[in-house]
Amino acid sequence: MTSQSQGIQQLLQAEKRAKDKLEEAKKRKGKRLKQAKEEAIAEIDHYRLQREKEFRNKQTNVMGSQGDLSAKIEEQTTETIQKLTSSYHKNKESMMKKLLNMIYDINPEVHPNFRQAA
Repeated sequence: MTSQSQGIQQLLQAEKRAKDKLEEAKKRKGKRLKQAKEEAIAEIDHYRLQREKEFRNKQTNVMGSQGDLSAKIEEQTTETIQKLTSSYHKNKESMMKKLLNMIYDINPEVHPNFRQAA
């Protein structure tokens, strides 16, 4: 009987060691998974930061070009307004004289299609 109880004790101890090894393997697996997850998150964050930086650079290039374009359009508009204003002041008197002459110089005539009633 003692040999049977010793055999049972050995089996129980072997079972306990196997269970401990299994628990330890599960813990290592859990640690590896957690580490892999952390590495993946770090890689994703790095990639995201890189893409955001590229986007900001492109956006700056495009917006910078638009800013230059906007300033150029503003300058052209101001120049055109100045030209129109100077042209207005330059031609104002002569146009007023022409209009008034047309209004004052009326030559009353009978229209050729007019028929007198008999």
